[in-house]
Amino acid sequence: QVQSVESGGGLVEAGGSLRLSCVASGGTFSIYGMGWFRQAPGKERDFVAAINWRGDSTYYSGSVKGRFTISRDNTKNTVYLQMNNLKSEDTAVYYCAADRERYGTMWSSAYDYWGQGTQVTVSS
Repeated sequence: QVQSVESGGGLVEAGGSLRLSCVASGGTFSIYGMGWFRQAPGKERDFVAAINWRGDSTYYSGSVKGRFTISRDNTKNTVYLQMNNLKSEDTAVYYCAADRERYGTMWSSAYDYWGQGTQVTVSS
């Protein structure tokens, strides 16, 4: 059973940056694909970014590509989401998730373990 804890959320002005972290424990982090998803009030949970187990393949939603960067450090059991040029529409609770199939994917149903989320609020 993998447990993930997200951190780094907060309130930021539009155009600013935040870096989210997700530390995993209770499993072999280095073999999991990892993903970031977000959920705004009244909306469904949406895919943001994913990274494979080795960290050499990444995927992004169209709305964040070019602004967000996902990365991982397997020595620290941590996956990151660097968010630049934030917009008000990026406001949401951000969740990290672990995929036992190693590759990471945009489909939330493929993920086996989820964190509790961290709030990101972007003021315009």
